[in-house]
Amino acid sequence: MDLFEKLRTNLGPIGSPAREYNGHHYFAFPKLEGELGPHMRFQGKDVLNWSLNNYLGLANHPEVRKADADATTQWGLAYPMGARMMSGNSDLHEQFEKELAQFVGKEDAFLLNYGYQGVMSAIEAVVDHRDIIVYDAESHACLIDGIRLHKAKMGDYYKFNHNDMASLEKNLQRASRKVAETGGSILVITEGVFGMSGKVGSLDKIVALKEKYEFRLLVDDAHGFGTMGATGAGVGEMLGCQDGIDLYFSTFAKSMAAIGAFIAADHDIIMYLKYNMRSQTYAKALPMPYVVGGLKRLEMIRNSSEFRDRLWANVRALQSGLQERGFNIGDTQSPVTPVLLQNLEGGIPGVTALVRDLRENHRIFCSIVVYPVVPKDVIMLRIIPTAAHTLDDVQFTLEAFSAIAGKLKSGYYRQNGSEIAPETLEVSAEAASE
Repeated sequence: MDLFEKLRTNLGPIGSPAREYNGHHYFAFPKLEGELGPHMRFQGKDVLNWSLNNYLGLANHPEVRKADADATTQWGLAYPMGARMMSGNSDLHEQFEKELAQFVGKEDAFLLNYGYQGVMSAIEAVVDHRDIIVYDAESHACLIDGIRLHKAKMGDYYKFNHNDMASLEKNLQRASRKVAETGGSILVITEGVFGMSGKVGSLDKIVALKEKYEFRLLVDDAHGFGTMGATGAGVGEMLGCQDGIDLYFSTFAKSMAAIGAFIAADHDIIMYLKYNMRSQTYAKALPMPYVVGGLKRLEMIRNSSEFRDRLWANVRALQSGLQERGFNIGDTQSPVTPVLLQNLEGGIPGVTALVRDLRENHRIFCSIVVYPVVPKDVIMLRIIPTAAHTLDDVQFTLEAFSAIAGKLKSGYYRQNGSEIAPETLEVSAEAASE
């Protein structure tokens, strides 16, 4: 078979539903237009947008926009040219690293040009074929791909059940026996906030296991940095175990509303990573506007709780309102707000009808998540509150969910497939409550 033939006929588990239900540019790869924020346009219509990881509302904050614009004017997007090791270093890069490390309570930090590739490369750099990785079953794809790099070096890895300390301990026992034979070490990998479920990782309990087992802990806190803890320093701060996190990673793509990432640890470990992370050694340094803009964002996060306070006011109002209306939001302990629809009658066609109804008739834009990201019998509507939203936005959304609750109860979406024109989804309140 020609290599490309199988690619033309199969978009994979995520892409296949988009082709089957004409979802490209609607359910997948949608094009949101207008100023980044809660109110945007989708396919020519105004929508209330709950699909941006702009937790603190900094993406369009005037001070942030000015810092980004001024830095771009002064430096351009090319400066500095080259990888950090060769010609891409600067005082501002090192200043940003110092301030990030201080904020998360670590000795040092290393700026990364991208988060996904960065954490993959960090995992690959710190373990060799003698070492064993023990990781949470619901770890993000970037962590899984880092583990695959470890596998490519003939390294072993064990998976523990999500947030299950008995399962973790069982696998630590297995790993401890194995490294006693190989002379290797153990790296435990988990997340601060799991980005789909919104659950908080059991970091304090994992750290406590260090009293019984010898291992190092890497935490991906992409969704916790800026949002969780008394100062926004993350889930480790919230749970009082930041010192027990050996490698603290976060991307700038969430609370910082930017590009790039960092990893923080002891100074000697950061020096090792600077000389051994292939994704940084062989790639261009983070451009100066992102560094200067990042310094401004960090300053705003560090100096005021205003953004977190607004965020959490919206989170509490939205999540409690959804629960009051009978929706299952799982065990989220964070701003991530999943609406879980299990065994939805009508399957994928039914849920596409539901999402079209939300977008076309109620002007609510949120992401739809299907298998393999969630189990086959679950459909998830993923809602991300931000500090830029208002309580009026929350109330508007809750009214929309009250309406779809009635339609779900009546079996309306089971009876309407995804191919129905949006205008035919207009139904009376009486019909929805039947």
